[in-house]
Amino acid sequence: MASKLVIVESPAKAKTLNRYLGNDYAIKASMGHIRDLPSKELSVDVEKNFKPHYVIIPQKKKTVDDLKKAANGVSEIYIATDPDREGEAIAWHIAHILKTADAKIHRVMFNEITKDAVVKAIQNPGDIDNNRVDAQQARRVLDRLVGYLVSEQLWRVIAKGLSAGRVQSVALRIIVERELEIEAFTPEEYWNISALAKVAQTTPFKVRLARIAGQDAHIDNGEMAAGVLEDLKQLAASVADIRDRENRQKPKPPFITSTLQQEASHRLNFPVKRTMSVAQQLYEGIELGDAGAVGLITYMRTDSTRMADSAVAAARTFIQEKYGKKFLSPRARQFGKKGRVQDAHEAIRPTSLEWEPVKVKKFLKPEQFRLYELIWNRFLATQMAEAIYESVTVDIGVGELGAKPFGEIPADGKSHPYILRASGKRLLFPGFRQLWGEIAAEDSTDEENDVDLPDIFFTLGGKNGKENGKEAETGMAADISDVDGEQKFTQPPPRYSESSLVKTLDELSIGRPSTYAQIISTLLDRKYVEREKKKLKPTELGRTVNKILVSEFDEVFNVKYTATMEEALDKVEEGQNWTDTVKKFWDPFKEHIERFKNNRAEIKKKTQEKVGRKCPECGNGELIERWGRYGKFISCDQFPKCKYIEKVDGENGKEKPEPQSTGKPCPECKTGELVERQGRYGSFVACNRYPKCKYIEKQKDGAGNRPEPKSTGRECPQCKKGELVERTGRYGTFVACNRYPKCKYIEKSAGKKPGKPKEEPKPVGRKCPDCENGDLLLRKGRFGDFIACSNYPKCKYSEKVETKKSE
Repeated sequence: MASKLVIVESPAKAKTLNRYLGNDYAIKASMGHIRDLPSKELSVDVEKNFKPHYVIIPQKKKTVDDLKKAANGVSEIYIATDPDREGEAIAWHIAHILKTADAKIHRVMFNEITKDAVVKAIQNPGDIDNNRVDAQQARRVLDRLVGYLVSEQLWRVIAKGLSAGRVQSVALRIIVERELEIEAFTPEEYWNISALAKVAQTTPFKVRLARIAGQDAHIDNGEMAAGVLEDLKQLAASVADIRDRENRQKPKPPFITSTLQQEASHRLNFPVKRTMSVAQQLYEGIELGDAGAVGLITYMRTDSTRMADSAVAAARTFIQEKYGKKFLSPRARQFGKKGRVQDAHEAIRPTSLEWEPVKVKKFLKPEQFRLYELIWNRFLATQMAEAIYESVTVDIGVGELGAKPFGEIPADGKSHPYILRASGKRLLFPGFRQLWGEIAAEDSTDEENDVDLPDIFFTLGGKNGKENGKEAETGMAADISDVDGEQKFTQPPPRYSESSLVKTLDELSIGRPSTYAQIISTLLDRKYVEREKKKLKPTELGRTVNKILVSEFDEVFNVKYTATMEEALDKVEEGQNWTDTVKKFWDPFKEHIERFKNNRAEIKKKTQEKVGRKCPECGNGELIERWGRYGKFISCDQFPKCKYIEKVDGENGKEKPEPQSTGKPCPECKTGELVERQGRYGSFVACNRYPKCKYIEKQKDGAGNRPEPKSTGRECPQCKKGELVERTGRYGTFVACNRYPKCKYIEKSAGKKPGKPKEEPKPVGRKCPDCENGDLLLRKGRFGDFIACSNYPKCKYSEKVETKKSE
């Protein structure tokens, strides 16, 4: 029987650790958090130093019982939750529930899950870092105060189910303000003038108009463009200048959380949430055949570019052996700290260069392989030589020196009237680019690209180049052809992509990199933003929420204040009192909340817009757009006296077509008029006094009505009186008794499309704590992953698997 207990967060990590520790160790998983603040109440006593009221998460009661049972009879307990603030807080909560166990509790951390790292951590245990726990506790309390109290007010003025967040709402503000910039942008006309130039016997190359009479070229109207084009077609041209230089490009630092998210989005097209999920799998361990479960990368929640000396040395040996000494940087390269860095963990890198991507590809899912290869290449590139380029800029002068160009621009006396320019570069030595490659920057345009210049302009190489210089020289005649002008308009700033939003949040010190995936997911889940062509666009609901938050809580939900609060939380980890930090926030925040409550009626009016029609039911009220739990709708401003409601189609408030009069009186109520409306199944005719009168006229062609039930020719097995018919419902076709609602027998239609085959359950490496015979299996369920006994249904033991909340 095991005499020591190791507690980790996930079953995958538990499985990997089982390989490295002997039979003396039992491994259990907490499945993330086991205690938290109850969701349906504030649970923070603001009168008693912001004391939080923690409870065991209801779904985790079995897990807690399992941990307590496992802790009985062991001499030592090692809590090995993730090595970050949130992991430290989870360890503190676990220690709290196991404090009655007759065992000594240790804290161990793994920056990487390899045998050496695990054994070393177990042999050198430490204690729970209370400063880190306090920093996480301060963050949790602040987030609860903001999230609970502000969300409560949003429910009252907009709709139930909405939420606000200390960091989430600032991210929403950034997205909305960019959208407002785009909408307010006024395009300005400009013209791009280009041509083909030919020098000596070279192939023609593209040049662009760069300068007019010694000034940067700016053509803002068609008349001037036409005059310049005419000049360029008629005037003689020659090479005015050739400038070349050698450029050296250094590799970028190894990945930290935010740069991994950005690069995976840009190169692999991974959403941020997917990147972090796949990285977690690579960190916790992948089955590599006979080698068993192996953690392939170091911890993926880090803000440090620091690399272990041993890892750097191994990388340098690998590079020299595989690529040759010339591809190795002259000295080992390390990267310094920048900005607000905790530096708690190393950068993200492979745990061992034994596991080359091509070697383990057959064991990895495609997304795992692609992300692992990205991390591998970025890490090795840090120790490779610089890439060397020769960059050349060629100026073609058009017209005589000192001559006057077209238009009002005066001649400057020294320059050609027009300068056409081309730039190009040639790779002399790939260096780290041999591994890392090149990719266009996000939102780059064709205008920014270099052109393919002829060899004669390059000094340092080329099949036509001279040994000690260029063949091309200034003064050489040039032929200009295909002169063309393209009218363009300046473009507004682009919408944020997930990658560019992460970069902006990181640069502004908003939140922590480990929280970015959760922030973006929440904004999407709440329908505050939507993806449009891979960009984040605020919805009408998101704009409405942002409008209220900015007008009423501007001092709380702004970039500068949020960044300052992050600095304050970092100081708590350094030893500052956490309750003092929360109090500095709470005092002004409480005043905002009270002011909001007092002005709630006026604030609510800001969310409502008149549609310009009278209420058709009461005849007195004005119809207004309101927000509800299920989106926007139109109702009478006399509510609750008048309860008239119309639905609104679409996120942007597009109204349904107006009911069209038929000119016939309602045959049921005798006072209403029959109108044609649009419904789920098309147009239909009904009384305009609905819902007081619910008359609906069935149309002869069946339009606007649900399809007629189809007979199956079978008797209802339940009532024995009715016939089974096939009907069309909200979720597709189904078979039911035709005596409904007297008989409510229903069976699924045989014609329903088959669903996806369920994934095979995966063993988690533990016995069932209830029956003690079955093996625990990780299964896929309707509401997510869960763990259950292999003896189900005889044994109904189950555990919920919770995805770890970001810090």
